[in-house]
Amino acid sequence: MSNNLDNFSKAALAGDTYVLAPLPYADNALEPVISAHTLSFHYGKHHKTYVDNLNKLVAGTPYAGQSLEQIITATAGQADKAGIFNNAAQIWNHMFYWHSLSPQGGGEPPAALKQKIEAAFGDVETCKREFANAAVTQFGSGWAWLAQDGDKLTIVKTGNADSPLTHNLRPLLTIDVWEHAYYLDFQNRRPDYVNTVLDKLINWEFAAANLG
Repeated sequence: MSNNLDNFSKAALAGDTYVLAPLPYADNALEPVISAHTLSFHYGKHHKTYVDNLNKLVAGTPYAGQSLEQIITATAGQADKAGIFNNAAQIWNHMFYWHSLSPQGGGEPPAALKQKIEAAFGDVETCKREFANAAVTQFGSGWAWLAQDGDKLTIVKTGNADSPLTHNLRPLLTIDVWEHAYYLDFQNRRPDYVNTVLDKLINWEFAAANLG
């Protein structure tokens, strides 16, 4: 992982305790696309619950004080560790999602990222269409990701708490398609939520900083 992702993960850990890392913007900064009302539930309740649950689950275990990435990779696919995996992965996924959005988002990606997007997808618009399709067609709860596979960019979708970290891929951006991410603002119109995020909020600068 690059220093960008290392520093990003450290924000969730204080000693042996996992903490609710601060949002990178004010809770109303993403309006009118994502309301402060949505953030108060999504960040203040859902994200916080994962933090509280993980602290309870790892207390007195060898996982206490490990980085989220270490816990995720160590517990992935283990049925008896599903609770630990799900809560650690959801903390990580949510932190990554908050940084994948920006009040100054949308527009054109930085040059280095744009070059890789064009090599993989032909142009930025095609990349956005494929990203949106992955997000819209993820059945039930989950995530859509722009990720790096070696030298090439790819788009993947994951169910529930899963992420590219468990598939030897490097995450660059994500869109949360759990219903609580958008229902208060868009009701059941997931495509409208996804396309508006990609047009107005997606943080290409964060993706560029995550390139390996």
